[in-house]
Amino acid sequence: MKKLFSAVLLIISVGCFSQNNIPQAVQESFNKKFANTTVKKWDKEDGGYEANFSKDGKSMSATFDANGTWKETETDIKITELPTSISEYIKANYKNAGIKEAAVIETTKGKMYEAEVKDKDLLFDMNGKFLKEEED
Repeated sequence: MKKLFSAVLLIISVGCFSQNNIPQAVQESFNKKFANTTVKKWDKEDGGYEANFSKDGKSMSATFDANGTWKETETDIKITELPTSISEYIKANYKNAGIKEAAVIETTKGKMYEAEVKDKDLLFDMNGKFLKEEED
């Protein structure tokens, strides 16, 4: 029983530690870009930090480097909100695979659509043209 209690306490401690040790520059950048928004959860990601939150009824995440520079924002959308050309591309190139999730990704270079299919992220420009495939 002591081992179980210790394991649970360790998990809780690590979760609290990661939530409270976000660099001030990262927190300030988030608050500036997403004023009046509360982060539900912070995660470490690729040497930076990812904030998970909701805004305007949408589930979102934003990533920042360790210095607080914003990298990207991902906004979940309904699969039906993807352009028809994306659905048609997936039907033609990923037989018998359904779209699991969809999002709009905004970076310093612009916006793009993301569709998750068979544990892969398919990226499309805002006109629905296929750009590339990435491992999820």
